[in-house]
Parts: sequence; C-alpha cells; structure tokens
Amino acid sequence: MKETCNNVVASSATTMTASDRRVRVVSFVWQHILLVCSLFMMTIGVALTIRSGLGSSVISSIPMVFTLAGGAGKAPALTVGEYTNLMNVALVLIQILILRRRFEKVQLFQLVIGSVFGFFLDISMWLTSSLIPTGLAGQILAQLVGCVVLGTAVAFEVKCGSVTMPGEGVPAALCKARGMHFAKAKIWVDISLVTVAVVSGYLFFGHWLYTVVGAGTLFAMVFVGLVVKFVSRRIGWFDKVLHYHPGFRRYFYGLARYLRHHG
Repeated sequence: MKETCNNVVASSATTMTASDRRVRVVSFVWQHILLVCSLFMMTIGVALTIRSGLGSSVISSIPMVFTLAGGAGKAPALTVGEYTNLMNVALVLIQILILRRRFEKVQLFQLVIGSVFGFFLDISMWLTSSLIPTGLAGQILAQLVGCVVLGTAVAFEVKCGSVTMPGEGVPAALCKARGMHFAKAKIWVDISLVTVAVVSGYLFFGHWLYTVVGAGTLFAMVFVGLVVKFVSRRIGWFDKVLHYHPGFRRYFYGLARYLRHHG
C-alpha cells in the first residue's frame, strides 16, 4: 500500500513537472508573438521617419546611406532591411569585443530579433511606398507620427521582457563593462551611429545627405525617448496580456494534441 502511494506521489510530481514545462513553452511563444508585433510596429515608425525626408531615425541612418549608395551603383544593391541586418550583426560583434568572456551566449538571440526587424522594415517600406509628403507640413507630420509610433512600439518591446535589439545591446554592454549609466551610453552610441552615417554620405556622394541625417534625425533622438517614457507609465495593463488566461493555454494544448495525432 505504501509503495502504491509513493508511486502515485511520484507520478503526480512528474505530471506537474511536465505541466510546468508546457506552461513555460506556451508562455515563451506568447511572449515572442507579442514581441514580433511590437517589432513590426517599430518598423512602421522607422519607415514613416524615412518617408518624411527630414531625416530617418538613428537606427536606420547608416542602412539608408548604404541603400542609396547601392541604388547609385556605389555599393552592393541591398534593401534597407538587408543593410539593417548587416549592421545588427556588426553591433553584436561590438558587444562581444566590449564584454569578451562576459558576453552571454543568450544575447546571440539579438541576431534573430534583428533579422526579424530587418525583414519587417522592408515590408513597412513597401507599405509606405506611396507616402511621399510634398510640403513641409506633410513632412513634419510624417516625422512626428513616425516618432510617436516608434516610441510607443519600443515601450511595448521593453515590456515584453525578451532580448533587446542590438542597438540597445551596445549601450547595455557599455554599462556592464564600463559602469556607465544607460542613458549616457545610449546617447554616445546614437551619436556614433549618426556620425558614421554622415561620414558614409560624404564618402559615397561627397556631401551631407540631409534627407537621411537631418533635423528629423535630431528630433527623433530626443522625442522618441520622451514618447517611450510617457507610454511606459501608462501600459501597466499590458502585463495582464503577457500573462495570458487559462483558456488561451488550453487552446495551445489542444492545437498541439491535434497536430500530434493528425500530423
């Protein structure tokens, strides 16, 4: 009798462990579905700042210069999303150089996030291809809306709590290695990216590309951060979305069982 009871307890413990494992998997999947949605929203904001013609966002300034150079036959003819992917790889390598052995392998997941971002950016550029503001008022509106959308999306991305984008990974690495405050490190990284974009413009075209790095870029550097701060304080409800209800979990379990038996 005692052995039977022990077997029941052991079986229950095994069941609970399996159940916990399933919960973690489903929770991970749901978390990253929401992350992907926020990444797509971010690329819409970036595309709008590019379409404004007043200056793209910081993260897209270098890829845009190289994309224009590619169109002029002065660099490989890649899309802005593809050049963004290459830049993200470079940013991860910079993190490795900064942290060396302290670099955590899980941070390589930034490459996946960065690739998704680059893919979505090309889609967003296609979706906004007909949006070409002609007057200054239209350009300002496109830049303003783009910054609001971008800042809002960044706030949701941070809430998702997954691995950060490579653009935020470098200042985070500087904080860890040099003890710098994140805001200060972020400013220096942004200035560095913009400087590289300006220098690249001179190397390829012999002049400053104001449509890529312009007043809108400087505006975005400040305003996007303010939007992130404003929105972050008002999306506490998003925590409930991240912690899905049991019915949602049962749906995933049912779908998994169906695929296993009918696959």
